[in-house]
Amino acid sequence: MPTLTEPKLISGNANLPLARAIAKRMTMHRGVHTGLVDARVERFNDAEIFVEVYENVRGEDMFIIQPTSNPANDNLMELLIIADAMRRSSARRTTAVIPYFGYARQDRRTKARTPISAKLVANMIAGAGIERVLTMDLHAAQIQGFFDIPVDNLYASPVFALDIKTAFRDRMGELMVVSPDVGGVARARELAKRINAPLAIVDKRREKPGEIAEMTVIGDVKGKTCLIVDDICDTAGTLCKAAEVLIENGANEVHSYITHGVMSGPAVERVGKSVMKSLVITDSIQPSAPVRACDNIRIVPTAPLFTQAILNIWNGTSVSSLFDDDTLGPIYESLYSAG
Repeated sequence: MPTLTEPKLISGNANLPLARAIAKRMTMHRGVHTGLVDARVERFNDAEIFVEVYENVRGEDMFIIQPTSNPANDNLMELLIIADAMRRSSARRTTAVIPYFGYARQDRRTKARTPISAKLVANMIAGAGIERVLTMDLHAAQIQGFFDIPVDNLYASPVFALDIKTAFRDRMGELMVVSPDVGGVARARELAKRINAPLAIVDKRREKPGEIAEMTVIGDVKGKTCLIVDDICDTAGTLCKAAEVLIENGANEVHSYITHGVMSGPAVERVGKSVMKSLVITDSIQPSAPVRACDNIRIVPTAPLFTQAILNIWNGTSVSSLFDDDTLGPIYESLYSAG
């Protein structure tokens, strides 16, 4: 069915480089110039957020690109206020492109008298007039059910699989995928299937939050090149400790593939001094200068994936097709050419 409106992109301040990269790729794909909608997202002296859009968006299909990463509250409010501006400007449909969904780790009540903040955020997003959400690697799959609007959750594992097949093409038989905890087994198993590698698990026991009392490796990692797979790297304490335990258990090398590089506090320093050979993250969160400068951190772009997902939503075609290697491969062919 022909689409009468053009896809229009607008961005908050959370990850402008990613938003610009998506706009650039969309221009390349469609052969029609696509730029970010001219707007200002600023703060008053008391830190209140103000949004003004300088272009007509009436009847348009709007995509707001805004991860709710650190500072999570500011970036979330930017998203909500931009969405309200779109609704009051009579946009036909507003989709929130949230590469990193903040508050996702608060997806259940772990103790008495605690909130389920991920559900609260979902309610706020829908209440602001957003009609669809596009995100990547939600911390917990059930968060999709917190929304009363459609949610498309993309996965980084197909992109990571392409990267692994290129970076380790000469030693694919030596690889072993490792989940850093029992809760992440499904995510690790998905990647292991894609690269036809065995799976191991690091079982961790916590005495209290932020401290790890004991780690045990489930599986034989001796002589293997281990690939730790997870969705979030925050302070990198668990990740670096897991790498040490794997080396102690006979692994030859340890590399990590983490979707969202939160990289708080001492994370960059820990990774730099770690026994890990490399940490691969995506640009779902704008990498800081120290992250970019760290020798053993590598960043995989998500703009090709998000661009195609946005175009599929706009065209009314399948987003789940992007989970397939045959579909995703051509999108990343300039980065991961065969051979």
